[in-house]
Amino acid sequence: MKIIINLCFAVLLISGKSGYAQPQKAHDTVADARRPNVLFIVVDDMNKYSVLKDYPVLKTPAIDKLIAQSYNFENASCAAPVCMPSRTAFFSGLYPHNTGVYINSNNKSPNPWEKTFLKDIEILPENFKRNGYTTWAMGKTFHIEIGKEREERMFDNRPVAKGGYGPFGEEKYWYGPNNWSTIQPWEGPDSDFPDVRNVDAAIDFLEQKQDKPFFMYLGLWRPHTPYTAPKRFFDMYQDEEMTLPPGYTENDMDDIPFMGRNLVDSLNRFSKEGLTKKQIWLKLMKAYCANTSFADWNIGRIMEALDKNGHAGNTIVVFSSDNGFHNGTKHRWEKATLWEQADAVPLLIRLPNGRAYKCPQTVSLIDIYPTLVEYCRLDPPEHKLDGVSLVPVLNNPHYKWDRPGFTTYGEQYASVRDERYRYIRYPDGSQELYDHQTDPYENNNVVHKPEMKPVISRLSGAIPKNFKKSIGGRYEVVRKQNL
Repeated sequence: MKIIINLCFAVLLISGKSGYAQPQKAHDTVADARRPNVLFIVVDDMNKYSVLKDYPVLKTPAIDKLIAQSYNFENASCAAPVCMPSRTAFFSGLYPHNTGVYINSNNKSPNPWEKTFLKDIEILPENFKRNGYTTWAMGKTFHIEIGKEREERMFDNRPVAKGGYGPFGEEKYWYGPNNWSTIQPWEGPDSDFPDVRNVDAAIDFLEQKQDKPFFMYLGLWRPHTPYTAPKRFFDMYQDEEMTLPPGYTENDMDDIPFMGRNLVDSLNRFSKEGLTKKQIWLKLMKAYCANTSFADWNIGRIMEALDKNGHAGNTIVVFSSDNGFHNGTKHRWEKATLWEQADAVPLLIRLPNGRAYKCPQTVSLIDIYPTLVEYCRLDPPEHKLDGVSLVPVLNNPHYKWDRPGFTTYGEQYASVRDERYRYIRYPDGSQELYDHQTDPYENNNVVHKPEMKPVISRLSGAIPKNFKKSIGGRYEVVRKQNL
């Protein structure tokens, strides 16, 4: 039966009735106009509120529209729950345990693209450029500066210099020497924001005649802090409608082993004279929503330009975030943990036919590179990619996927996610297990239940036996003890 269904689907593809644009091989020079374009949009620190709709206050109309046209991978994971290692993974197609890039850089750690073996491998935009595509990027790319020579190997423009987290506000809502934690409705022009200027540049690119297929990467800095967005996005939310995040419980850390608790700060950084922790928290929730709606507005602008300029019929759109975000669940505001809220990311893939599917497969951002290589019929890179192509799922949304998602945040830190369970193992051997069928916010660690032993045995088999030594960097929370 499965063979018959696949044959029928293949007939539809060949006949064009599905609307799916058939990609051509890279060396088919006469078919360049029919090879698919790629628009790859990555936002920063956006959790799954927008795709799960589990924080109803949040307004994301552009993402809602994209969901209605896309494969929505509801159980997608990042390879690492912080910016640089996640981006290193999906651009290289290699997991952190094979690169040693687990954490964000500091002034003592080497630039992985220039000082490790990664300098010699062909990363995603380089592969597209070698295969005859115009490669264009703007905004946040790698979370770290790339040398001019390497950048020219990747892109036909100069994207890195045109980014930034600003503008920064003036009023801080937790302690610290800088203004990253500011909240301020911005009353200056929209063009004060790099995201706006970068999307303007992307729209200009899409309005130009393209002689070759293009690979276009757009990295938005929001909803990352500082919580500054044009005032109209703050005005979308009323103070009285803000609530604490779904899944928060006061005693959530009681069944967490030491090494898990060692990844969080228990929200102790919330500090503002005259305000309680809860009052600060609700202000931060409103600000996070404003930043997210601002990012959504920019996503809507680029999607409108793509469709208006006639590219929709031959462009695959990939949308995701580099990592998730806690917003206070598990007593952690930011990311950098092995739990669902930090590891799970939105992942939407819109094909030219624009059909919507909910996909439960436990895929990873590491799978984007091999997916685009197969979908666009590129000559693959020489190095072996760790990910698996999602094209079988794009051909058949019910395709059986037997590969769990895997996330790590340091040597021997492992988090494995299948469609029902998340299993976590720390370097000292301590463990956690959560049943998402009954406990979607991971409040109850059931690792000690005897009936869970087969589940633990199965999921632990997905943890790699070897973890490459870390190249170094900085942890998001100062750990009390490193084991």
